[in-house]
Amino acid sequence: MPKVEPFEKHRDRYENWFERHKYAYLSELEAVRKLLPKEGKGAEIGVGTGRFAAPLGIKLGVEPSKAMAEIARKRGIEVIEGVAENLPFPDESLDYLLMVTTICFVDDPEKALREAYRVLKPGGALIIGFVDRNSPIGRYYEEHREESVFYRDARFFSTEELLELLKKIGFKKFEIVQTLFHKLDEIKEVEPVKPGYGEGSFVVIKAVK
Repeated sequence: MPKVEPFEKHRDRYENWFERHKYAYLSELEAVRKLLPKEGKGAEIGVGTGRFAAPLGIKLGVEPSKAMAEIARKRGIEVIEGVAENLPFPDESLDYLLMVTTICFVDDPEKALREAYRVLKPGGALIIGFVDRNSPIGRYYEEHREESVFYRDARFFSTEELLELLKKIGFKKFEIVQTLFHKLDEIKEVEPVKPGYGEGSFVVIKAVK
């Protein structure tokens, strides 16, 4: 079962995070925008309330939480109920897929990435945004996971682990950027987006089929 219950019950708390951490959110948005293809047909997997899809112009999303999908639809996104391990799309039908902080909540990360590979056209791109387990914010989340209704059941990845998994499945041509160079409560403006990883807590990987 996907880890839906916290998002069903605490939708407003989820939304409030983006208000409370406005500049962290805007920094993450910029990092994703850097690597997101500018054209083609795409979808966001684990679209949530549409916090990324809407400003990035992605009109299609997959989401298992009805409560979250309800808000995403109000933001103008067509949401299909479903999970990352069983995507409701034909083979080789999309130009790109986006997953933002979704990979840590799926039941079977490898299966989810294989599904992404299946539905992407040859040359299509998967863009994954996530909090690196080995980063300051990642370590904080790990240490305080029991206090979080969302991260209690999450599985965090390091950038190296995700790259290994993506390579195993057949992805190639990796591009990586990073942002969030301070603790969450210290971020008072939009942070820079730098190439690579190892400094910033939020990492975005673009991988090509």
